[in-house]
Amino acid sequence: MTDKPLSANGLQIRIDHCPGNFHLHTQLTLPADGVTALFGVSGSGKTSLLRLIAGLDRPDSGVICLGDDCLVDTHTGAFLPPHKRRLGVVFQEARLFPHYRVRGNLTYGMPRPDTDRFASIVELLGIDQLLDRFPATLSGGEARRVAIGRALLSEPRMLLMDEPLTGLDGPRKQELLDFILRLTREIAIPILYVSHDPEELTAIADHLVLMREGRVLANGPLDDLLMRFDLTSELGGFDAASVIEADVAAQDVDYGLTQLALNDGQRLTIPAVDADIGERLRLRIPVRDVALALAPHVGSSYRNQLQATITDTAVLPNNPTAIEVRLQLGSQSLRARLTRKSFEEMALDPGQTVTVLVKTVAFALRR
Repeated sequence: MTDKPLSANGLQIRIDHCPGNFHLHTQLTLPADGVTALFGVSGSGKTSLLRLIAGLDRPDSGVICLGDDCLVDTHTGAFLPPHKRRLGVVFQEARLFPHYRVRGNLTYGMPRPDTDRFASIVELLGIDQLLDRFPATLSGGEARRVAIGRALLSEPRMLLMDEPLTGLDGPRKQELLDFILRLTREIAIPILYVSHDPEELTAIADHLVLMREGRVLANGPLDDLLMRFDLTSELGGFDAASVIEADVAAQDVDYGLTQLALNDGQRLTIPAVDADIGERLRLRIPVRDVALALAPHVGSSYRNQLQATITDTAVLPNNPTAIEVRLQLGSQSLRARLTRKSFEEMALDPGQTVTVLVKTVAFALRR
């Protein structure tokens, strides 16, 4: 592997590791803030990489640095043990101490008593009523929240989460996801999040690392990777979608609708959401719910008709009957998919302005 120096920002990884017959060969730079998701099919190397970062395993060769601190460098023999890395780790199982009450589990890893911090984390995760209970009496979602609280109270520089929603039923999974989303807004530490669930990652991630067979196929902002035609087959589970941001502009109580303002001044209408005027929302729009027209449709049931410019197009290798179209919507991008026949009949070309039709019911929210 190259001896090129690593940047001092964020998490820097350059490792070569062969546990058994699997070969993990990764060079990666991750941002120092927000949520970075590791995505790939089972066996792609996500959890193996997380264990190396946490110090639970040693790489055969390579370097891992967090900021200016070297966590491991096989060339010099440096290896910082897990308890000195200041990394909060949340596994698929809560792994709580069964003989401690919730309060004892939470305080176990605190480097020093801090009543205010303890109270703020307990309030953030909504676990005040659980403090005097033993782990055996907790539901799966409650136990995961306690595990997240214990990790946060250790004052970590980064939080590592390995499929924390696995095994939970629908309501409990959504409940914990809501808590994690709230956590990402209110706790100013980077999170590395491992999952194989595209909807889960779309809801939580800012940055995406796409892995396959121990290699990194792509690495960048989630919104950018979702717009890449060349990754469509690799991101098939994401159901080819766009993620855009908009601010709450008005609430239509009579019809149960919310109006959103895009950064170019255009408006979107979505089913009513409980959000304040001015609150920023992130919307996931599947390509299957986007249609194109050469001009606005008068008298149409489409409430959302946006003006956008075609930037480029592509034929997908695995679907030669369809054309992918990338559109510029102010400073944001949007994808659409047409049949090749429709595309040719409309004579669409890059640089052309079109009307984008989006179903009001098509939106999936990220708060």
